Amino acid sequence: MESTLINLRKNEKGLVRGVEGGQGIKQQLSLRGLSEGVLVRMIDCSCGPVVLDINGSTLAIGRGIAGRIIIDRC
Repeated sequence: MESTLINLRKNEKGLVRGVEGGQGIKQQLSLRGLSEGVLVRMIDCSCGPVVLDINGSTLAIGRGIAGRIIIDRC
């Protein structure tokens, strides 16, 4: 089973391996700094949006989209 962003626990890190979805969603995420090869740290995933730290910047994304982002846990 593949790990996705919503499988990370608070303060756990992961390396983005890919995004399941069309070119539009990949482009939107890339413009926000979330693309293949980026290291992310989970800030909060308890309820509501998933909040991430990406190179010192905070990004909040919906749980549905977070479930499409494949990661390797670090």
